[in-house]
Amino acid sequence: MSFQTFIIRAVMGLGMAVVLTRMFRGHSDPVYVIGLATILVGLAYAMEYLRKRKKR
Repeated sequence: MSFQTFIIRAVMGLGMAVVLTRMFRGHSDPVYVIGLATILVGLAYAMEYLRKRKKR
């Protein structure tokens, strides 16, 4: 189940990174897209950690 969650987050992060990069830079350079996607997926895991920590 966690691998499926990672794949979904990675695909969504990549899609959002392409959209954001094209909106703010005008073109989608692969280096920026991969970097931004990595940051977005990392933030998703950080938010999940913070949300689960508050429930305990």
